[in-house]
Amino acid sequence: MTKLEEVGYHVTIKDLPCEERPRERLLKLGAEYLSLSELIAIIIRTGTHAQSAVQIAEQLLSVFGGIQPLLKASVEELSRINGIGMAKATQLKAVFELGKRLAATSSGVEMVIRSPESVANLLMQEMRFLEKEHFKAVLLNTKNVVIKVETISIGHLNASLVHPRELYKEAIKHSSAALILAHNHPSGDPSPSNEDLQITKRLCEVGELVGIRVLDHIIFGDNKYISLREKGML
Repeated sequence: MTKLEEVGYHVTIKDLPCEERPRERLLKLGAEYLSLSELIAIIIRTGTHAQSAVQIAEQLLSVFGGIQPLLKASVEELSRINGIGMAKATQLKAVFELGKRLAATSSGVEMVIRSPESVANLLMQEMRFLEKEHFKAVLLNTKNVVIKVETISIGHLNASLVHPRELYKEAIKHSSAALILAHNHPSGDPSPSNEDLQITKRLCEVGELVGIRVLDHIIFGDNKYISLREKGML
């Protein structure tokens, strides 16, 4: 331990050479060259008398076990970290949410659904980080072009929560020719439950009656998914 450390001195970002400071490195090299901790340090902006912003960022990644668990952390969980109060926690949560929404936003080009992979490309980055089960419908026209992605329900999936009336009301409203069901498992395991299969069967039966076919049901986990049609379950 140095004499400076013995008296409680800690290096702050301002004490670092300019070329080693996160903001200066971003301006000089570009954001893609910064580490995760440096990017987070720029968001939280300031440290404490004991830790620099980079050190707090490194602590965040260490406590939560990496970037993916960190993205799922609540404001309350984030604010418990030393150096992260409610203000910084809400800043982080807002930036994480912007990233998820940007990843889920199309470029304005018509997207044609040709396979389960097409649905995964459309929804994975949004669905994989959700903390509750979200049941969505990808509404399609006669050429399988995406009209809209509609959230039908949020919460534990059950027959009363996912009612055919709510699903097909939106499908009819947007003149859908077909649709694809999608929901996530916050556990990260996309394996379908018996309830998933029962709900799917019920919604398919109603779809046949109203003339709007259910093409597939995609269940999302953490960066993986299962297509019920590919598995022969639809």
